[in-house]
Amino acid sequence: RDNSRPVQVPLLGQLKEFLMSRLPPALVLYFLAPIVGELLSGSAPPTEFFHPFGLIVLPALYGSGALLARELALRWGRRWPSILTLGLAYGILEEGLMVKSFFDPQWPDLGLMATYGRWAGVNWVWSLSLTLYHAVVSIAIPILLVELLFPERRDEPWLGRRGAIGLSILLVLDVLLGLFLMTPYKPPLIPYLLALVAVVVLFRQARRMPSAWGPSGDKRPWKPLWTGLTSFAGILAFFFGSWALPELGAPVWATMSYLILLAWAVWKIMRRASGESHWDDLGRWAAASGALAFFILLGPLMENDPSRTDNPAGMTLVAIAAALGLIWLRGRIRRRERLSST
Repeated sequence: RDNSRPVQVPLLGQLKEFLMSRLPPALVLYFLAPIVGELLSGSAPPTEFFHPFGLIVLPALYGSGALLARELALRWGRRWPSILTLGLAYGILEEGLMVKSFFDPQWPDLGLMATYGRWAGVNWVWSLSLTLYHAVVSIAIPILLVELLFPERRDEPWLGRRGAIGLSILLVLDVLLGLFLMTPYKPPLIPYLLALVAVVVLFRQARRMPSAWGPSGDKRPWKPLWTGLTSFAGILAFFFGSWALPELGAPVWATMSYLILLAWAVWKIMRRASGESHWDDLGRWAAASGALAFFILLGPLMENDPSRTDNPAGMTLVAIAAALGLIWLRGRIRRRERLSST
């Protein structure tokens, strides 16, 4: 068999490739970030997410945050350590400075967290868990997925100077909209200012982060199956610490220590899973898919949860669509690898 002959791509495949080459990755990330962070997670089910107000405010918040985190890290010559650090800053910006859930004891999503871990006007356990959540789920995973979708543009900026300035202004306006109009609650001045300082400190630290997970080694990356299972276990352990430990009455210091140590352990384990920064695209896909599988499995349960005060109708369809999208992306990666090997 002559393997040197060019692979014939069907007409439909050619059309898909043409559309993908014309579709701006920045636009995809702008809408994918809120889809992952709010819709798939169930924080904003379809009845809220697809409301005109949600379709304007949520992409302006999540999409702008994810795009700016990626662009800044790239322009600084940095990558994932800086993206995750900027993701931490984004989590504080959204939950602390915009919606004020770090401080508001009446925030509707708090539940037990309204009293558990509250001290000096701050919901500490909630603040820590939401900051970690946004860094990984709302910022890092959408960026990773879009870079897998557009691998040929993975290492180039997706925004020009005007675009970056425009999104920065849009993000600030969105934060101010939430600050003054979303709830009448007025946070305590000193903790609120400290949250603002934390955003600035994390922003400055992101510029000093190393460009990769760590020193490049000669270890082989894990197989995608093990990477995916590890990622799934990590997100499961995170939600166990965020919700189960408080319900079980664990001391606040123990819960917060658990979450901090878990974040450190997952960082170290995923670095090892990558073979010291030698992941291929299937490994990257597995890392993202393992985490999102948790929300996909949770989708039907959320839709049939009688304790929810909002309307979770459609979450099963969201979960199915997410699963099919990840399967399609994996097939696209495999086809790309086969074509590159011929």
